[in-house]
Amino acid sequence: MSTLTFPPSLPPPAEDSERLHIAIQGWGTDEGLIISVLAHRPSRHRREIRRTYGEIYGDDLLKSLDKELTRHFERAVMLWMLEPAERDAMLANEAAMKWNPSNRVLIEIAVARTADELFATRRWYQTRFKRSLEEDVSAHTHGDFRKLLVPLVSSYRYEGAEVNIALAKSEAKILHQKIKDNDWSHEEVIRILTTRSKAQLSATFTDYKNEFGNPINKDLKSDPKDEFLSALRAIIRCIAHPERYFEKVIRLAMNRVGTDEEALTRIITTRTEVDMRLIKELYYKRNNVPLDRAIQKDTRRDYKDFLLALIGHGDA
Repeated sequence: MSTLTFPPSLPPPAEDSERLHIAIQGWGTDEGLIISVLAHRPSRHRREIRRTYGEIYGDDLLKSLDKELTRHFERAVMLWMLEPAERDAMLANEAAMKWNPSNRVLIEIAVARTADELFATRRWYQTRFKRSLEEDVSAHTHGDFRKLLVPLVSSYRYEGAEVNIALAKSEAKILHQKIKDNDWSHEEVIRILTTRSKAQLSATFTDYKNEFGNPINKDLKSDPKDEFLSALRAIIRCIAHPERYFEKVIRLAMNRVGTDEEALTRIITTRTEVDMRLIKELYYKRNNVPLDRAIQKDTRRDYKDFLLALIGHGDA
């Protein structure tokens, strides 16, 4: 479901490193050359380019790019060039240290990644910031959000397909009762959402709808302005239909006065090699406009060209 396109026979990392060196060190930065290389290389090859560039030229490629690129294009390239877990660790740190109740980045990282991916992110976080992710989330969130987010980022969910139907029915009833009582932050609600496998939770959400008539997220909209309820809905969307969640983030990033480049960049750089093809299809169905056309309208210059390359614009 990736939209990344690259040659069937990838150039040697040394050759790509040379092209990037020319693009960076020449008379004026050649952004088009940078895009032609970096936007068409898979993660493992980008990792080798970084390593090889440092060996040949004695410079950190990311630092060299950081000096030459600017604004949204720079941010997109920097995120794209990081290892997936390293990138998530950086995003998680930014979200934790500048946390606000409307921030959903920690939820995306904790829920939409696999258990092993989240574990790798926590390891990168400790290496890079000399603290645990749990420690920073605990220190910078408060109240009900702390009760929810600390166990969420600490989780290591079972990923098997097994489902306990009796347990799904029981926990659907618990969730319904707590929602009915407006007791959304009850420890049982948090326990269920932060510890159960995604397969088990999907069964619970299905039973909830069958038993009580509404999807659980509809019942969690009793106060649309409540940020905690919004966070619960985001968790449930990321569990049940992550591609729909990410399509909505992209849609909201562009359906506003002034594009939310931070959100747009984050989703495209983190989902290009995962499920961006499906997100593109959903975007078109939801908006009746191709995603590449929306990006062309809302972004500019090198930043626009880079995002379009990542989502496969113009490629068969």
